Amino acid sequence: MKFMKLGSRPDTFFTTEAVRSVSSEILSDLIVQVKGSRYLLHKFPLLSKCLRLQRLCVEKTSQHEIVELQDFPCGIEDFELCAKFCYGITITVSAHNIVSVRCAAEYLQMTEDVEKGNLICKLQVFLNSCVLSGWRDSIVTLQSTKAFPLWSEDLGITSTCIEAIASKVLAHPLKINLSHSYSRRGGRDDISCNGSQSLRHNKPLSKDWWAEDLAELSIDLYWRTMIAIKSGGKVEASLIGDALRIYASRWLPNISKYANLEKNKHSDSDSVGKYRLLLESIISLLPTERGAASCSFLLKLLKAANILKASSSSKMELATRVGLQLEDATVGDLLIPCVSKTSDTIYDVDIVMTILEQFMLQGQSPPTSPRRMKGDFVRRRSRSAENIDLEFHESRRSSSASHSSKLKVAKLVDGYLQEIACEEKLPLSKFIFIAEAIPEFARLDHDDLYRAIDIYLKGHPGLDKNERKRLCRMLDCKKLSMEVCMHAAQNELLPLRVVVQVLFFEQARATMSGGHITELPSHIKALLANHDDISKTSASFKMTPADDQWSASGKLSTLKMKLAENEDLDENYVDGNGTSSRIKASCIFPSRPKRMFSKLWSSNRSVASEKN
Repeated sequence: MKFMKLGSRPDTFFTTEAVRSVSSEILSDLIVQVKGSRYLLHKFPLLSKCLRLQRLCVEKTSQHEIVELQDFPCGIEDFELCAKFCYGITITVSAHNIVSVRCAAEYLQMTEDVEKGNLICKLQVFLNSCVLSGWRDSIVTLQSTKAFPLWSEDLGITSTCIEAIASKVLAHPLKINLSHSYSRRGGRDDISCNGSQSLRHNKPLSKDWWAEDLAELSIDLYWRTMIAIKSGGKVEASLIGDALRIYASRWLPNISKYANLEKNKHSDSDSVGKYRLLLESIISLLPTERGAASCSFLLKLLKAANILKASSSSKMELATRVGLQLEDATVGDLLIPCVSKTSDTIYDVDIVMTILEQFMLQGQSPPTSPRRMKGDFVRRRSRSAENIDLEFHESRRSSSASHSSKLKVAKLVDGYLQEIACEEKLPLSKFIFIAEAIPEFARLDHDDLYRAIDIYLKGHPGLDKNERKRLCRMLDCKKLSMEVCMHAAQNELLPLRVVVQVLFFEQARATMSGGHITELPSHIKALLANHDDISKTSASFKMTPADDQWSASGKLSTLKMKLAENEDLDENYVDGNGTSSRIKASCIFPSRPKRMFSKLWSSNRSVASEKN
């Protein structure tokens, strides 16, 4: 930390009965009152350097009348430093107090017009040549401008500090004058402005060496500094994203306590507004490049945006960015809490649906906005907002989702469905929308999808027959593993048609593998026993060696009647695509299991005829 000493006389200020005075043989002839404190001083040293005091003393009719500085912008210690400079008493100026002393000197009008070598000139030289040449000193000085925002802006101190910091970030690290105090593990390193040079780091600096130090700034100063850094065009987008992540972790701690803000009447709404402004500022600084900010970080921001009730445009922007790199997310990242009054679900499913839509829109051209007709006075969006949207669309169009990324997202979606399926208030339509948002080819197997459907059926026992059919219609039994097929064959919650499909494809698999089945598996027998009401009072199902492997007793004909009954109830149902369920069901079965199904019934008929 650099510092500057001015003056050579010892300090002779003392306090008597709450009045500050100067030890001198000459009687005091000037009384100054600053923020409730009174000073007994002398006119000659002060009026010779302070133009404002000159004018105020001229206006006074009495010699002993008090000169009151009512609108003094700084503290009494800053006025005292200026007064000591007038007396030639030694004062110390550093990055910690240079802004306040500079504002005080400006108020007192200690300019070169009053006297050569006045305080303002010396402070300005020290600021430009010493303070702003160091990294740490520049940040400390910029932070101190927060106490005097208007004065610092008018004097150009804030903008000068921001430019100095940005230039250091854009420069090569070896060219930057970093004091030893920059290291958070280092000790103090107070060096006079005209003393030895600052020490350098022994360890090499990483590319994001500046991020943690900038995280100390308040959001308004940080935002302006980051804009200056981004406008330089030399810092990688990934470094910008990492710096924003560090800043968010510093200033956005655990905000889950604000999730029930509407229910808690004693919540601090001012704090929520402050955090909301901070969050939206961070979102506005996110680079447009894909992958500049990690998907996990973006989803954490989205969770915070939900809790803090950020603007819909901020949420949409985050959803669009997440959609461009959804394959990098985890199931836990997508569990975004819902704080809306209109929704009873724990997690915000709507925002995940939006993210999936954005993911699938990659590689597509954005919709063109209609041309404005003459006389249309609708207010246009700002040019900067339009440019951001254009960059987003270009990024989306140039980064079409790859085949591998869609496979990853399919596994992610199925895992997410398993997490939200148990919510009682989750509508069936939203569950199906999320499941069907993924292309058919992206699911190499349907095991995870089956587990999600099973959880949803258990968590929603009130579903009627048509709703259960609608839910299971997206399940492809050909893509189920043997273990899952065994579970599905005994699942009483599944529609009977799905269970029969599972049995057929399992038998088809066994046949294609060259195996010869002489007896129905135990889980198939259990299925027949569970779905046949008549069988509860009849004898157990038996097979004889003379029977065909697909022919059985009257229980199979009972199963046939139940399946036919289901077909009759569902044959007139038409889905959203205009396809009847009977036609759709027939398309699900491959040709070979169809023939086996026909063989099953014909074999059953032959056995029955022989018995007759």
